[in-house]
Amino acid sequence: MTSFIIRRLLLTIVVLIIISFLSFLLVNIMPGDPAAAALGLSANPTQIAELRHELWLDRPFFIQYFHWVGNAVRGDFGISIAYRDPIISIFKQRLPITLYLSLWAFILSTILGISAGIICAIRRGGILDQTISVLANLGISVPIFLLGILGIYIFALKLKLLPIMGWTSPGQDFWLSTRQVIMPVIALAIPGIAMMARQTRSSMLEVVRQDYLRTAWSKGLKERQVIIKHALKNALIPIVTLLGLQVRILVGGSVIVEQVFNIPGMGRLLVYASFSKDFIIIQAGVLLIGAIVCLANLIVDISYGWLDPRVRYD
Repeated sequence: MTSFIIRRLLLTIVVLIIISFLSFLLVNIMPGDPAAAALGLSANPTQIAELRHELWLDRPFFIQYFHWVGNAVRGDFGISIAYRDPIISIFKQRLPITLYLSLWAFILSTILGISAGIICAIRRGGILDQTISVLANLGISVPIFLLGILGIYIFALKLKLLPIMGWTSPGQDFWLSTRQVIMPVIALAIPGIAMMARQTRSSMLEVVRQDYLRTAWSKGLKERQVIIKHALKNALIPIVTLLGLQVRILVGGSVIVEQVFNIPGMGRLLVYASFSKDFIIIQAGVLLIGAIVCLANLIVDISYGWLDPRVRYD
């Protein structure tokens, strides 16, 4: 197991290097001059040249890249062109907001999705199975931004139960913060719930036909013991794989949700940076998201050995 973890860590480092190079390359081939965009139309060529020199934009591509990577390894991602603040301080303000929304959406989608999938599998062909399956198909098909807009129209404008948009820190006003995050979290969680329910149902249906499960039933064990202790654990490997993919989906979905609900998180920050040509934020943001996804995949791979002793890492 130790050698496997070391190999996966080395592979993760290689993937992060590739991500950093590709993000740096794509940002550099984008049309337009970031220095000219930052200074505005009133800037003269001398000011633009000075800013380009300050940002290392007048150096060859690979010199720019290794300079940026060297600083990033030391924790220095540079200073934002648009905000004129260090990237680290900006991320410290924005990242906790996105993680807070994503964590609640992840918990909600995991609990409800797995529970719904188990119910569908053990009540296959029944009314609950058919109803949940239809709702799961709808949850996968409906775009996140449409879910957000419908939530605002129904629960904020018509019923006036929840705030339309905005963000308040839980430490500042917990009740207002809870009311503000209900719709964004649900909009983020619904696609995950739908995918998790479908995958759990499929995995459970494969397991319930196995001989060892029939033996468990024949021993007179309670349904709860058979489902949780015997069936679910053996059906968890594809579910855990999907949980790892959920991290990527939640990060991508937060970009849309934060725009719809006017939440100052990482997703909204990256959108603003794209429009303002703030390539420093884009590069650091893409690298950070890549690191989070790689870490999630590493945890998923390690968890396989705990879930299924038949898995070997030799």
